[in-house]
Amino acid sequence: MAVNIYDTANKMEEEIRQTTEYTSLSAAYAEMKKDPKAYELFKDFQEVQVNLQQKQMNGEDLTDDEMKHAREVTSQVGNVDVIKALMDKERNLNQLLNDINQIITKPIQELYQD
Repeated sequence: MAVNIYDTANKMEEEIRQTTEYTSLSAAYAEMKKDPKAYELFKDFQEVQVNLQQKQMNGEDLTDDEMKHAREVTSQVGNVDVIKALMDKERNLNQLLNDINQIITKPIQELYQD
């Protein structure tokens, strides 16, 4: 019997959209977007994260200004309730995805157990 794993993955994608974790995250994102200042700060925070990750992947050091800006943005984000709520929902969805990943990779983990 041939298995089309992509059909299974597509079904899982549909089901993830129906989980409490995803719907809560979607609602929190919509709520955050209603506040233009919070939304702009969140976008800035995302940009800082992407830039930091790119520099790390390239083995580049952060400048003092970049580190200062990252700390400032992170501090500001921590003071905005709608962003904190969004990030909490992100953590919940991330935990679900980590759990799913453990299930999916179980055959590989078992293969290498000796």
